[in-house]
Amino acid sequence: MTENKRILVTSALPYANGPIHLGHLAGAYLPADVFVRFQRLRGEDVVYVCGSDEHGAAIVIKALKDGTTPQAIVDRYHEMAEKDFAAFGMSFDHYGRTSSPTHRETAREWFRTIAEDFVLKTERQLYDPEAKLFLADRFVIGTCPNCQHPDAYGDQCEKCGSALSPAELIDPRSTVSDATPELREVSHWYLPMGAHQARLEEWIATKTHWKSNVLGQIKSWFTLGLGDRAMTRDLPWGVPVPEDVAQAAGVDPEGKVLYVWFDAPIGYVSASREWAEAQGDPDRWKTYWQSEDTRLLHFIGKDNIVFHTLSFPLMMMLHGDRGAKYVLPENVPANEFLNFEGKKLSTSRGWAVWLGEALEAFPADYLRYALLRALPETKDSDFTWADFQAHVNNELADNLGNFINRTVAFCVKYLDGTVPAIEERDDVTALFAAASEHAAALTLALDECRMRDAINELMSISRAGNKFFNDAEPWRTRRDDLAHCHTTIAACLQLCASLSIYIDPFLPFTAQRLRAILRLEGVRDSRPGGEGELGWAEAGGRLLSPGHALGEPEILVRKVEDAEVTAQRELMEKRAAEAAAAASGGAPYTPVKDDIVYDDFAKLDLRVGKVLVAERVKKSKKLIRCEVDLGFERRQILAGVAEHMSAEDLQGATVVVVANLAPRKMMGMESQGMLLMAEDREGKLVRLEAPSEPGSTVS
Repeated sequence: MTENKRILVTSALPYANGPIHLGHLAGAYLPADVFVRFQRLRGEDVVYVCGSDEHGAAIVIKALKDGTTPQAIVDRYHEMAEKDFAAFGMSFDHYGRTSSPTHRETAREWFRTIAEDFVLKTERQLYDPEAKLFLADRFVIGTCPNCQHPDAYGDQCEKCGSALSPAELIDPRSTVSDATPELREVSHWYLPMGAHQARLEEWIATKTHWKSNVLGQIKSWFTLGLGDRAMTRDLPWGVPVPEDVAQAAGVDPEGKVLYVWFDAPIGYVSASREWAEAQGDPDRWKTYWQSEDTRLLHFIGKDNIVFHTLSFPLMMMLHGDRGAKYVLPENVPANEFLNFEGKKLSTSRGWAVWLGEALEAFPADYLRYALLRALPETKDSDFTWADFQAHVNNELADNLGNFINRTVAFCVKYLDGTVPAIEERDDVTALFAAASEHAAALTLALDECRMRDAINELMSISRAGNKFFNDAEPWRTRRDDLAHCHTTIAACLQLCASLSIYIDPFLPFTAQRLRAILRLEGVRDSRPGGEGELGWAEAGGRLLSPGHALGEPEILVRKVEDAEVTAQRELMEKRAAEAAAAASGGAPYTPVKDDIVYDDFAKLDLRVGKVLVAERVKKSKKLIRCEVDLGFERRQILAGVAEHMSAEDLQGATVVVVANLAPRKMMGMESQGMLLMAEDREGKLVRLEAPSEPGSTVS
């Protein structure tokens, strides 16, 4: 850690068109909250801002679909997010929103400042003649040119995952009116990222401490070459382009708004301004954003890496060239994606765990702990309810909770609930030395944002306490060596007091309950503005004086029952089935296609093949390159299944191949056939197998 620096922390602004789910928390919010609570306990000057991202095409589309206004949509989900975040224990200094007057003013100031660095382009874009508006990519749907899905969006096909542009869609239509769009000329401002690539590369070269997954994605963007990125859109909802800038460029400002990925990161700045106003010091935000004495950290998910490591930093650089200089991020500890029960998270398919619902079933700290155990820090990870139950029962309850409960209960039952004095003893010295070593590793891991390592070190402290308790056998020594028993319990109580601080960033509600049981006062609050003389540095000391009276013991962590996790799995399955039914017009299965005659089917040459080699295709999210033995020859086939299975799943498998499909070039390689797959109602692909020799015909 760099000493004597203010700390400014942001979490990616959640999009205000739906409730918060556990995937959101694992990506951008829980790790940030753990980090800032830890820093507050250290007495650091830290500010943590976030807020609702309330602009963009998706919100307009949802408003149209629901027959309401964009403002009503964002009001609903902003309030829901604030409520759920608070119940989960998120400790924002300020939670703003990008529809606020302060944000509108701030974003427009930024646009004016760096407008001279933009490139103005006039291009042809799809226009809805009935709704009388230009259509952003998400306002256009049509048939995907790759998989023939009839409802692909103008930026991406959600069925096959292909990145698209509206011009690529077959039979495009407007999502606003269902009209066939027309091509019309329109002007927009672009950020010329390619012109500044060398500057960005030089800056990124100094970030050798960043996570490998973050640097890997940045490198791929540099390799492809940065291009121009649009900074404005034609939409009826958003921050309006400054009229003076538009008029100076000879552009009609009517209907032109800032692109959501221009104004959203500026939301961090506007939220900081609102925080400073609330503190009664309107300029205080500048001491964090415009000072080299600031550590700026952006906590995000991997889908936001490019915006927080390239486009927003470039915007800050350009702003500094023409006006006030802004601090660039010291770190962007982006996490990968969290899957659920072995399947990719999909809110549209109902495959998600909503935070509000989960909090109705379980205490927030149970969810916080299980998510920290499953954090996708460098690669995608999986959250299952079985793992959730195991983490809570075997670790929180049987390790941490058991150590604290048995210690306090013993003291209350046999020692009148009064903290004994500690005598010098080798095993006590060894216990505190081990705890100190784990605490040092815990501190380093937290400061470096390695949350999974941190939680391991934390649990090692209570594990050491349990072992000490067992080895010292106070239930025996209370009868034949009372001084030994007193020292044992005193040492364990001191460790419980230390844990009441060490667990606070991770389990804030449990920490408060533990301190109440111990009647430990004066601990610094890890929430904004918290006071107290005891903090992280004091946690390893003797926090309970001899003669100190304890409160009544209670079970800190109850065990999760099988029926509870079964109910959660059934809820997910039910919601997914309902979403599938709704997507298919009420039928749970994909409708049967039109009848064909035998001659149509006979044109297919289906063969059994064995996959000899299977490997991921670099720079592709969905392709696996397979070398398949068809008996009479060996072929290369590119299978677009990497989002559903691993290369190892295909290695050595017996598969069914469409052998007479015309070769096709993908990613510079030729695919000489197709592997047949089954797709279930949730869109999951499963390979078809035929237990026969390679080359056998399938008929």
